[in-house]
Amino acid sequence: MSDLEFGLDTFGDIPEDDSGALLSYAAAIRQVMDEAVLADELGVDVIALGEHHRPEYAISTPETVLAGIATRTSRIRLASGVTVLSSDDPVRVFQRFATVDALSNGRAEVILGRGSFTESFPLFGYDLADYDVLFEEKAELFVRLLDEKPVTWKGTVRAPLENADVFPKTESGRLTTWIGVGGSPQSVVRTARHGLPLMLAIIGGAPDRFAAHIELYRRAAAQFGTTAHPVGMHSPGFIADTDQEARELHWPGYRVIRDRIGALRGWPPIRREEYDAEIEHGSLYIGSPETVARKIARAVASLGVGRFDLIYTGGTQAAGARLRAVELYGTKVIPMVRDMLAG
Repeated sequence: MSDLEFGLDTFGDIPEDDSGALLSYAAAIRQVMDEAVLADELGVDVIALGEHHRPEYAISTPETVLAGIATRTSRIRLASGVTVLSSDDPVRVFQRFATVDALSNGRAEVILGRGSFTESFPLFGYDLADYDVLFEEKAELFVRLLDEKPVTWKGTVRAPLENADVFPKTESGRLTTWIGVGGSPQSVVRTARHGLPLMLAIIGGAPDRFAAHIELYRRAAAQFGTTAHPVGMHSPGFIADTDQEARELHWPGYRVIRDRIGALRGWPPIRREEYDAEIEHGSLYIGSPETVARKIARAVASLGVGRFDLIYTGGTQAAGARLRAVELYGTKVIPMVRDMLAG
């Protein structure tokens, strides 16, 4: 699969410095920029930044950070992962990413999603009772905006538009746009109906259980008469020089954030045995370059996806260790996966 693409995802987790002290939010954002610059130099295809409004994460406006990265890189594509469209305005999202596209000479990508957290809804004055209709209507409007022609639109969640033209336009005439899906069949069908690429968030359990979602996407696209694009997947992980080092660097910070989020969702505290089992049999890609490459190759071959994004941060892992993980992903993991799939 020579056309297989590789990306890196982060939510801008707040890392520690060498002394174990947490970085400031500002330093954490600059850290992500340094990681993106390194990924660009190493030939990684995409850097994707998630939007969150929680204290564990520094990035609440991915496109602002991507604009900064655009000025320091030359080839890596610049994506959100995801943009929470439900609590944003489609016109402004389009304008901001079209601006990033201009700054980066056409490298911007939007991954639209409903988001895995709900803090943005009360923050921006939206009612969680409208969770489904907000995304449905705003996704419909955003897809219309992608044609870069005057739009007439009416819905229930924002003011109507009457022959409204939106600027700036992109040089290519179309902003690359995906929809991120966490497992809902309805969301898969919606993505196919809009004719957009599908990005699957596979964050737990065996990845091959998502084969049915990919098949549904392709069947739905055929029925709607739209294009079934190559599917992407993103999953969490961490890379170090050895399996043991990767687990010991990742586990403490991961455990804290997993239990903090789990407490809000009624989950029991995670046990180390569960963590190790998820690495062995599930969707945590943690270990040496060889271990992670073998696992990625298996998942890609099983699902037939065209892009794999590694969520390379998951807690307070030290800034230096994160840079090393990016380095190993670009210099060792990606070439190994390509060789394994070619063989």
